[in-house]
Amino acid sequence: MHVADALVSPAVATVAGAVSIALIGISSHKIKSIKRDDIVPLMGVMGAFIFAAQMINFSIPGTGSSGHIIGGVLLSALMGPWAGFVTLVSVLIIQCLVFADGGLMALGCNIINMAAMSCLVAYPLIYKPITGKSLSKWRITTASIVACVVGLELGAILVTMETELSGITALSTSRFLMLMVSIHLAIGICEGIATAVVLDFIAGYKPDMLYIRSVHSVKSDNGKLSKRTKIVLWILATIALVFAVSFTWIASGNPDGLEWSIAGITGSPELGEAKVPPTALMPDYNSTFSGIVGGVIVMVMLWCVCTLLFRKRKIAVKA
Repeated sequence: MHVADALVSPAVATVAGAVSIALIGISSHKIKSIKRDDIVPLMGVMGAFIFAAQMINFSIPGTGSSGHIIGGVLLSALMGPWAGFVTLVSVLIIQCLVFADGGLMALGCNIINMAAMSCLVAYPLIYKPITGKSLSKWRITTASIVACVVGLELGAILVTMETELSGITALSTSRFLMLMVSIHLAIGICEGIATAVVLDFIAGYKPDMLYIRSVHSVKSDNGKLSKRTKIVLWILATIALVFAVSFTWIASGNPDGLEWSIAGITGSPELGEAKVPPTALMPDYNSTFSGIVGGVIVMVMLWCVCTLLFRKRKIAVKA
């Protein structure tokens, strides 16, 4: 669902960028209050996990399209909406700047469409009310599927609205909306199932790693992570590495939901020539090592951001 610059006007991009910056500022302030020993490694590992997982496009049977997970509901269920939002934003920024995945001008739109809709809307308004404080599999599965579908559908609707407000393409709004909503319904169901699998495993093995159970802290003696927390983090990191190494072999070659929708109207999955940011070292993930490089960059970026934020919090507390 990464929006390209060809779909949005400077005015729409500017407004979306301003809103995104405001949300990032609010989220950065909010996560300072998180008191979990595992929050920094969890954000780093999950950032790499989502980066790698988004590289794996899975085919949508009978459509000729493919999709990839967004990951916002999964991140929020583990770390809360604000930390989940910051983590997903970091992934989107690296995808844009280093890999030219999503337009630079359209980055604000992508942050709102994917990160804000899943972390700040679908999670608190859909996932959380359905699960409550329960860790039952049927509640987690139901909440995951419904929240992921809602998050993706809202994003699909916003893409259509942003395109219509920009007025720089000849896409039929009604047809574009119909195609976007229909294909992202299928993608959302697939993402919901994948999200539920991960959350069900963690709920059964280390339930206090879930946000609804941790709330304030996941602590062990002397501030060290528990053995089970470390095991979960290692499992997630290993899966991320497998995804990163194998994405070129197992990813579907079909166009993603947005490209498929555009192709359904124009006959081509792209509108014009994509602009590659000067920072893009590996445009379109054109290296076998793209997944590993991207995952490492995301982890380092999140580690630095979290260290800075939590250091400021400690200084404020001492003062």
